[in-house]
Amino acid sequence: MQGLSGISREAPVLIAGPTASGKSQLAMALAARDGRVVVNADALQVYGCWRVLTARPTVAEEAALPHALYGHVGRAQAYSVGHWLREVAGWLDRPLVIVGGTGLYFTALTDGLAVVPEVPPAVRAEADGLRLSGGIAALLAGVDNGTAARIDCANPMRVQRAWEVLRATGRGLADWQAETGPPLLPLADCEAVVLRPGVPWLNARIDARFDRMIADGALDEVAAERPHWEPARASARAIGAPELMAHLAGDMPLAQAVSEACLATRRYAKRQRTWFRSRMAEWRAVVPD
Repeated sequence: MQGLSGISREAPVLIAGPTASGKSQLAMALAARDGRVVVNADALQVYGCWRVLTARPTVAEEAALPHALYGHVGRAQAYSVGHWLREVAGWLDRPLVIVGGTGLYFTALTDGLAVVPEVPPAVRAEADGLRLSGGIAALLAGVDNGTAARIDCANPMRVQRAWEVLRATGRGLADWQAETGPPLLPLADCEAVVLRPGVPWLNARIDARFDRMIADGALDEVAAERPHWEPARASARAIGAPELMAHLAGDMPLAQAVSEACLATRRYAKRQRTWFRSRMAEWRAVVPD
């Protein structure tokens, strides 16, 4: 990585970046250098049912350095940015490097998070059914204009969350966010780095990484999850899981599943880059090499 020799040894370090950009390796190098805890800020690496498919640190990597908030959530457990923020608050009294690709986690941490009432399970089930029957467009049709103007309308998780909040509370998510409290970790108190790789470089890494995932047992991991598979769950949004499930069910050849999973990953990385450009202009941008 270029330009990181002067990174603080004392301040909390935040590392954001698109998938496959090398965030975890950088975080572990800084943790080894400074005696930091590596804290996860990825919404899918929290699930215990996925390691290979979400590129979670390996067992050996987790044993070599202290890691937190990885793989500790059950596949069917409700988990949101609010859950993550409450958990990360318990780690802020020690040297940290917080790393991940979920931009909403970082903005909640450094800008504050609105306290929105919990969505009842019945409303979540209704939203799941609507998404499965009508797709993201059906959910977006039920989102208030103020919220729709602020969220990533191509992100099913964000759109569903906005639909659920309006349905459950009668108020749009944007209204709740207008009452945001103070941040746990103001950006001015951090060393904040966002990785901005070139697109061809990143796409090549995405494809190579998925090939490694297959070699490292991603199919076995997905096969172990098949008896529990419910596509509406948040944990089922692990990129590559639906495609490999389809392959294991005999619905597509492995080569097609891999190709479609890589395409889905590249599209996800594009959404991440868009978020980082619009929400992290004050972060220190670094081009990985």
